[in-house]
Amino acid sequence: MSPVPIGPEPNQVRSGIALGPVFGGAAVATAVTILLVALGSGFGLASVSPFGGDNPSATTFTVLAAIWLLVVQWISSFFGGYLAGRLRSGWSGTAPKEVLFRDTACGFVAWAVATLFIVAIVTSGATSFGGATGHAAMSAVSSAAGGASKLAASSAGDPNGSLLDSLFRPAAPSPQDSSAESKAEAGRILATAASGDISPTDHDYLVQLVAARAGVSPADAGKRVDEVIAKEKQAIDKAKQAADAARKAASSLALYTGFSMIVGAFIAMVAGALGGRHRDEY
Repeated sequence: MSPVPIGPEPNQVRSGIALGPVFGGAAVATAVTILLVALGSGFGLASVSPFGGDNPSATTFTVLAAIWLLVVQWISSFFGGYLAGRLRSGWSGTAPKEVLFRDTACGFVAWAVATLFIVAIVTSGATSFGGATGHAAMSAVSSAAGGASKLAASSAGDPNGSLLDSLFRPAAPSPQDSSAESKAEAGRILATAASGDISPTDHDYLVQLVAARAGVSPADAGKRVDEVIAKEKQAIDKAKQAADAARKAASSLALYTGFSMIVGAFIAMVAGALGGRHRDEY
């Protein structure tokens, strides 16, 4: 009687992906990433100061952050991929090229799992704070992009409506209150001027309104109107420049992140193959 086999052939039952080494390497890669990101954040915050005048420029800071992001991906991916390949059990009787492919695949999968871990951690930790902060930031940018038109249109009862206050500031102090209706009308004119050039008719009417309400000459009222419109357009231009700078920064960050992830995936695969080679050697 032939002996009963203890089990099937190894190559028939073993999967090409060893989940234990893969998740172990992914956990190590995640921990190394968090460690290096914390160190990089500490160094970055220590290099800038609101009281110093020798802070690095935005371009320099972005380049340094991109380089550090590459270093983080390089080191963490190497550790994760190497451990995934090194700790995986070898196959006897399997072609060397197939073993190399499976070790490389284990390193790549370990990198992918670590990336998902990091995304889950960042998402879970920043959902409430990031959502509220991002909503507030977007609201601030959108309101700023609206320019001083919204401020002018709604600042009849706003104590911070400096633009309208400058329009109706009397030549001499007077205890008499300003007319809310005149301010509201002027605010509507400024709101239409914010979206484009003010029409000559509106400009002349606004000059007459300011001259009659503030008690100044038409020439002085015209200067006030022109100064306020110029400040309004400057505020809108600054808001647009800030929004464009934020867009460029977000675009650069996305490109740097994508490139560093490509580098990390490549390093993880190479490290997985290297770990498998050392496993078979030792």
